[in-house]
Amino acid sequence: MKHLLKLLDLSQDEIIGLLDLADQLKYEKKHGIAHPHLQGKSVGLIFQKSSTRTRVSFETGIYQLGGQPMFLSSRDLQIGRGEPVQDTARVLSRYLDGIMIRTFDQKEVDDLAEYGSIPVINGLTDQYHPCQVLADLMTIRERYGVLEGLKLCYIGDGDNMANSLIVGGLKTGMKVSVATPEGYEPLEEVMEFAKENPDFTFCNDPAKALKDADVVITDTWASMGMEDEKEKRIRDFAGYTLDDELLSNAKDSAMVLHCLPAYRGQEITEKVFEDHADEIFEEAENRLHAQKAVMVELMKDKAETL
Repeated sequence: MKHLLKLLDLSQDEIIGLLDLADQLKYEKKHGIAHPHLQGKSVGLIFQKSSTRTRVSFETGIYQLGGQPMFLSSRDLQIGRGEPVQDTARVLSRYLDGIMIRTFDQKEVDDLAEYGSIPVINGLTDQYHPCQVLADLMTIRERYGVLEGLKLCYIGDGDNMANSLIVGGLKTGMKVSVATPEGYEPLEEVMEFAKENPDFTFCNDPAKALKDADVVITDTWASMGMEDEKEKRIRDFAGYTLDDELLSNAKDSAMVLHCLPAYRGQEITEKVFEDHADEIFEEAENRLHAQKAVMVELMKDKAETL
């Protein structure tokens, strides 16, 4: 691994290796074992989209690894005033040991990696959310002990979460079913990746997709930047609210995950959310450990060897 841009770039072994390392780092934190593997390193955190979990988990994670986080909003950088991404990448590469960026367009992340000379981590784009899905896979494996053979079902918008869950689930041997309304399908390149896999199914019927699922995941219907579409989306997603009746199509023991923020009464009911709150907030915590694993893995030739 040189970067974490999207899970399509990673092999099964690389994904499992990150999960194993995340488990190790979580164990060390829980037991007060110091792990300053990025001692003396600086990581720039570029935010063109606001955040709660991404910012706090990355800043805390870098600190726990012994490094220095540097928050860089688009208001503070020349990139926000029209400087080409390639120039920003080449300048920051001379100052920092790594970059995390949370932004709108995947191309901006890819350009940082192409023109820079340090690791780049995709903290979120409109197309992909690899850090979140690594945390999801970690949480699922903690619950079941395995990933291979489990059925993961995602219902909702074919957004960055859907795209990354399809790839991450299939690459780790899970069965993946997805249901979205017509016109809200996942990215074409993701569907191309998945369509030949017999463990992948796609439909427009959430009840059908949920049948016998071990893991159920949903997400907001209107992601950041889509506020103008909110009312239309609420109409288009009628029947996709994860309530007790819909969830009854999954296994009785199914876990429910949500990347947050959750809009109760829209994509998920208050009752279903609270019934599965322990799982959802464990998932949120695991962002910290999964992202620490990514940073250590990407910077391991510069940092202390584990």
